[in-house]
Amino acid sequence: MYDLIVVGGGPAGLTATIYAIRKRLNVLLVTRDLGGKTNYRLGLPWIEDYQVIRGLEIVNKFKSELEYLDFARHMEGVEKITKEGDIFKVVTKGGGELQAKAVILATGTRQQRLEVPGEKEYMMKGLCYSALSYAPLFIDRTTVVIGDGDLALRSASELALVAKHVYLVCLKNKLPESPLGRKMVEAANVSVLEGMRVIEIKGDEFARAVVLQDPQGKVQEYPADGIFVEINLFANSKMVADLVKRDEYDRVVIDCGNRTSLPGLFAAGDVTNTYAEQVLVAVGEGAKAALSAYEYLLPKL
Repeated sequence: MYDLIVVGGGPAGLTATIYAIRKRLNVLLVTRDLGGKTNYRLGLPWIEDYQVIRGLEIVNKFKSELEYLDFARHMEGVEKITKEGDIFKVVTKGGGELQAKAVILATGTRQQRLEVPGEKEYMMKGLCYSALSYAPLFIDRTTVVIGDGDLALRSASELALVAKHVYLVCLKNKLPESPLGRKMVEAANVSVLEGMRVIEIKGDEFARAVVLQDPQGKVQEYPADGIFVEINLFANSKMVADLVKRDEYDRVVIDCGNRTSLPGLFAAGDVTNTYAEQVLVAVGEGAKAALSAYEYLLPKL
């Protein structure tokens, strides 16, 4: 029986676990890997690491601590979380069952992929899934944003502030009627390409172009310094679907103290409805979740 189980080893989960250890809680981190999305960094031919502000240094410090604390981690995915009375049961992918008085969910999100030739080869080599994280690096560059929802519009809008040109590849026939949608249609340095199908990503060491097919079947290649796939983010919250309130995007709804609708179950990072999918935000949310969990556990210790 653990005081606390943290599910997910990304920035939020790592931070929450270290904070819990500092509070002398009997804590276990259950995760498939350590680092989460910080294991993926966009490589660009004109950028050196020292030019980018990242939360990676903080996350790596926490990660290195947990790499030698065998007693505090269990490297396996989680299938389901249930609660019986005051006790949570965490069922792992292998069928094992772990018990705790409280749980922090920090399982993050996953991106919808294009599933086209070249995508896997150039992932994080000129092609990535977060323009909001890397937009400032594209001053006077040509970029492509693929998608037509709110995420794509936000990304294209931010890139348009610094990039020489933005191609917004709209997979549907029309952009949504919204202030950002209208802004993209009217922007001088944005070309909205409606009803397109992505055929292939091309490049050398880095992604250099996207190949598109229009509704009439014509195929054209668009050179770019950066390609961003901004279709959908799926919150990894299925394991608690029967336990807590979620929003229309399946993100776990939390309050300002990272408490969910179920007492004893906390959530942090991108799996929640908190603002902005950023590493440093997730680190802060992980710390908050651990402190809230400690406050919840204090009478039970």
